[in-house]
Amino acid sequence: MKKIGLIGGITPESTILYYRILNELNARNLGKPHSAKVIINSLDFGQISKLQKEGRWDLLDQLMADAGKSLEKSGATCILICVNTMHLCIDAVKKAVNIPVLHIAEATSKNIIEKKIKKVALLGTKYTMEKDFFIDVLTSFGIEAMIPNAKEREVIHNVIYEELSIGNVNPVSKERYLKIVKRLIKGGAEGIVLGCTEIPLLIYQEDISVPVFDTTRIHATAAFNLSTKNQQQQQQQQ
Repeated sequence: MKKIGLIGGITPESTILYYRILNELNARNLGKPHSAKVIINSLDFGQISKLQKEGRWDLLDQLMADAGKSLEKSGATCILICVNTMHLCIDAVKKAVNIPVLHIAEATSKNIIEKKIKKVALLGTKYTMEKDFFIDVLTSFGIEAMIPNAKEREVIHNVIYEELSIGNVNPVSKERYLKIVKRLIKGGAEGIVLGCTEIPLLIYQEDISVPVFDTTRIHATAAFNLSTKNQQQQQQQQ
């Protein structure tokens, strides 16, 4: 397995999920006690959150680009931004490095297409639901994206920042999420995209009647497949 670089800390909870998934995948591939080759550049979520609220995406671009360059210098062969929202800065990271930076929305869109689904509901932070960076990628794959209404978006966003980002899993918040999801399914959603890397702490496939797309696991799996591509090809040839 080649080294995977993670831009993490935004939030620590989602970074933990990425790290756990990558280790599980490598142990499953090679057997225990094998673990993943991972380099983590962990940023300060407090600083990131403050700059987001201030709309200082120019400074965020620079922070993310610097994090990407550091990972490349440390030997990473590809990079994951371990949060959906900060993919708003992915172009800055791509320009700063000479290694692949995997887009979470592209990996998710490919997974949705494999299941022959054309219409999904997107849950995430306000930035993810209201800006175009994720929806535009879905659209480019021919996938229609539904988003919750304004009041629902407020609920989803606040739970992410006030609870899930600090590891607080609240059963009441889960019920509120599921109520929103059920309304979206009635409105025609054929699948639900968990477009925030912390939402899988709260919502599971068994909670919902249509396919759930866990962007954290999909993203991590795409990086794992890339990092082990040569090995997998050799195994297929044997």
